[in-house]
Amino acid sequence: MEIRPIFSALMRSKVSMILIGLQVALTLAIVCNALFIISERLDRMSRPSGMNETDTFWLGSTGFGQNFDAKSVQQADLQLLRSLPGVAAATSVISVPMSQGGWSTGVSLQPNQRTSTASTAMYMVDAQGLSAYGVKLVEGRDFKPEEVVFRSMNDRGIPVSVIVTRALADRLFPEGGALGKQVYYDNEGPPSTIVGIVERAQTPWLSADFIENSTFVPAFIPYGSFTRYLVRAEPGRRDEVMKVVEQKMIEANPSRIIGRVRTIEQVRVDGYAGDRAMAIILGAVIVALLGITALGIVGMASFWVAQRTKQIGTRRALGATKFDILRYFQTENFIITTMGLLAGGVLAYALSLWLMHSFQSPRLPWYYVPVGFVCLWALGQLAVLGPALRASRVPPAVATRSV
Repeated sequence: MEIRPIFSALMRSKVSMILIGLQVALTLAIVCNALFIISERLDRMSRPSGMNETDTFWLGSTGFGQNFDAKSVQQADLQLLRSLPGVAAATSVISVPMSQGGWSTGVSLQPNQRTSTASTAMYMVDAQGLSAYGVKLVEGRDFKPEEVVFRSMNDRGIPVSVIVTRALADRLFPEGGALGKQVYYDNEGPPSTIVGIVERAQTPWLSADFIENSTFVPAFIPYGSFTRYLVRAEPGRRDEVMKVVEQKMIEANPSRIIGRVRTIEQVRVDGYAGDRAMAIILGAVIVALLGITALGIVGMASFWVAQRTKQIGTRRALGATKFDILRYFQTENFIITTMGLLAGGVLAYALSLWLMHSFQSPRLPWYYVPVGFVCLWALGQLAVLGPALRASRVPPAVATRSV
């Protein structure tokens, strides 16, 4: 088939050709970047926290009255929790991964170091802390009961023993051998010794650039009369244990209020709610853009078929087959789509650069645009197929009806 007659026909309908080409270009640019953002969000949402999320939940206890003793209540609560059937481990905590709240600090390799070597989240636990979190100890040992201290909010310094994540250990000591090394969490205080390394524990802040730099500290620190407890149930018994724990805690001490009991799975859902919403919205935008583009191609092709009915009949009378007519409209659409895609490829990378500079987004991978080319070529051919089939069924007699 000669391409020149198709170009000649397109030049007689420049406005329609340009509008459809621009629509295809914008669709490619937006869809490629939107799909990349969705992919990023899905990767974020699937990041492992390091915890046993399936069997674990946490709850808060707020005491009232002048005689409420947070320290003794905390010890009594832990003794009660650990004695309940179905409870595998329990500890008092300040925060958990993905909770969006907690403590962080800098870690240094030398005292009075001006700039910290790394940043880390701080998880306060006791001797059952690692078990309650469900993290995996890969080197060293767990905390000993005698290492756990009771601290107030105003106490400075960090206990002499700490356990860090593998990511933090590698950041502090890239050459390896972090176990047994001393680090400084308080430039004015004594050093802390790394006695254990866990495989992974996310920070509470999902957007932190030190997402897996975490430190476990052997300490009890209540917020005044408020304490949080983390409980890991035996496999398959979480929901059962949650009900029992709430009831027993209320019965054990009526001078306090038990806050909402939440599973760690719910903490994950709440923490990533924004990412999930963005992925859904961008997915809807992609579907709408592809639908509008397909409808635009269908409308343009249908208009041209109606406008050229007599011309098509003449070609049929001169010997053109149905396949020839079908191929003509599909080739015409392919040319328009290709012109739009070439402009859209440039626009896609330009949009990616703008997102990089404005929102610190990663660069759009090169393969998104070629894949977008193929998908929009296929969409264009499918969209034009209906009008092209109608055109191929125009009988040769149409050419003589006005005679």
